[in-house]
Amino acid sequence: MNTRRHFLSGLGAITAAASAASVSKVAMAALPEPVIQTSADTMPPVIPNSGRSYNPVVTLNGWTLPWRMNQGVKEFHLVAEPVVREMAPGMKAHLWGYNGQSPGPTIEVVEGDRVRIFVTNKLPEHTSVHWHGQRVPNGMDGVSGLTQKPIPPGKTFMYEFVARRAGTFMYHPHADEMTQMAMGMMGFWVTHPKTKHPLITEVDRDFVFLLNAYDIEPGAYKPKTSTMLNFNLWSWNSRVFPGIDPLVVRKNDKVRIRVGNLTMTNHPIHLHGHEFQVTGTDGGPIPHSARWPEVTTDIAVGQMRQIELVADEEGDWAFHCHKSHHTMNAMGHDIPNLIGVDHSDVAMQITNLIPDYMAMGERGMADMGAMAMPLPENTLPMMTGEGPFGGVEMGGMFSVLKVRKNQKAGDYKDPGWYQHPAGTVAAEWTNPLTPPARSGSAGGESMPLQQKTQADIEVQVRKPMGKMEH
Repeated sequence: MNTRRHFLSGLGAITAAASAASVSKVAMAALPEPVIQTSADTMPPVIPNSGRSYNPVVTLNGWTLPWRMNQGVKEFHLVAEPVVREMAPGMKAHLWGYNGQSPGPTIEVVEGDRVRIFVTNKLPEHTSVHWHGQRVPNGMDGVSGLTQKPIPPGKTFMYEFVARRAGTFMYHPHADEMTQMAMGMMGFWVTHPKTKHPLITEVDRDFVFLLNAYDIEPGAYKPKTSTMLNFNLWSWNSRVFPGIDPLVVRKNDKVRIRVGNLTMTNHPIHLHGHEFQVTGTDGGPIPHSARWPEVTTDIAVGQMRQIELVADEEGDWAFHCHKSHHTMNAMGHDIPNLIGVDHSDVAMQITNLIPDYMAMGERGMADMGAMAMPLPENTLPMMTGEGPFGGVEMGGMFSVLKVRKNQKAGDYKDPGWYQHPAGTVAAEWTNPLTPPARSGSAGGESMPLQQKTQADIEVQVRKPMGKMEH
């Protein structure tokens, strides 16, 4: 992280947001310095050093925005600006975000805090910030043209309100929304309870991340902002597998995972090896009587789902979206199905002429990784990632929950691959198989045909290649 001491020089007068609460000239003249983060690694939690105490969250491949206390008010500084985001090693995207990253930093406060957020616009167009799911004064809701004037380029607006209820929320623009969100402008907001809450339990580890999606053609750097359905990069916090960090926990930890969806489709998020309960939405905590055990929860557009589990099974457990095409990278929608056809030589020749050409392998898409086909500049294989037993053959919205009995409390470092006890890994069986015992009482055809109407034909199965919907 770093600060920009002279960031505001030349920006001109500070303009308060529409209907902004009054603030002294002294406070307005001394803005908190914007803190900038350019690393795509998961940063350690920020331990509160002022205000009410709370158990901080960990943002997957992200970070929490520091604040300053000013006469009892928590002050934050968001900077809307163009950013470069590494989506995975080997690919970078030119996005828009906040404070050097997309998504922007997580904001953490405590229920009852008075919060003041300065938003400086360094984009080439106007913007605003909507505090998704929160109870705020109408003039602080951030809908450009309806509740406030848009923030012009080069100007700073101020939002101020009380964090009225505990929960998990998001923030994003409500100005040229399709463009700005397609470019990556979004972030997480967590309001912790100020006292023990009957529906919000204390946990050992608390993770947050956003679901977002992009349409970036192989070889390109900027997303298409007019795409409505045909996205080709499905990401968590603007990262795709194998660039998504694992969620590292200690065995028997109580774990909370908060997931917000700001894509244009739903995502059935699935965890291996454990059951969980959905304990909250962006509308608030769910009553105990309305919870039930699950291994998959569907998160619709604009929703947040908060799940909780006890990590009582050691291992490396897959955690992913269960839409199979959402666990792939740089996926095209017009890839021909060539299963059963040896086209390796032809594919190489076509690729020399058309660098963006990709086709399914002779035996399926996994062949594409095995063939190590040359890729266009700044793109990723559809399926990638190397595990302890070979290729993982995943991409997109895929990560791993790593549960270890020797992981120290508060230690989020990757412990490496799980060392399986002897005899607990599926392996080839080389002994003869005993045929099953079968009953001899089965009957024949009830109404056999008197004659065949046509000769036997060979059935060839082809994958449908029509328009793919998400």
